Amino acid sequence: MTHLTVVDHPLVQHKLTLMRRKDTSTASFRQLLREISLLLAYEVTRDLPVTASRIETPLCEMDAPVIEGKKLVLVSILRAGNGLLDGILELIPAARVGFVGLYRDEETLEPVQYYFKVPKQLSDRTVIAVDPMLATGNSSVAAVDLLKQAGATDLRFLCLLASPEGIARMQEAHPDVPIITASVDSHLNEKGYIVPGLGDAGDRMFGTK
Repeated sequence: MTHLTVVDHPLVQHKLTLMRRKDTSTASFRQLLREISLLLAYEVTRDLPVTASRIETPLCEMDAPVIEGKKLVLVSILRAGNGLLDGILELIPAARVGFVGLYRDEETLEPVQYYFKVPKQLSDRTVIAVDPMLATGNSSVAAVDLLKQAGATDLRFLCLLASPEGIARMQEAHPDVPIITASVDSHLNEKGYIVPGLGDAGDRMFGTK
């Protein structure tokens, strides 16, 4: 995969526009995030390795493609990552699931870890970390640091929106980790929010603000 992939499919962009609107309800925001995560999942899994399996159709036997290797791992960067996670699990229900709990210190904008739980044998699996926003990149880099320490070697990062600053931060720290996003927005404001963005994804998803 290339280091940065922007998914410009019309359905993705249309749903993203609806999510950006400030008057979109919490329920609609959650539903749109679930729908868009399915579409993004197609792109992030595009190059998964496949092998042939001998099966029997109602008409004959054939060698048919199946995904090769151990089941992949989805890792939600809490809390907002759960919105993407739920949708992707509809597409890949057999995936293993992990969680990285990080919150951003509003003064320093640096990540603070409070939880980490992932499946075993990450070194043998494709690992997809999901978080709607790649803003400063600090939390994303910290999450990937933890996943690599846990053994992950085949890592991808999936987000809804990214800032140029966040992309640069990730590229500097983890040049081997592809980033898949629906949009690269203009910049970060003084509070570290993506502009034009869509606000705080977690707050909009859970109705906490």
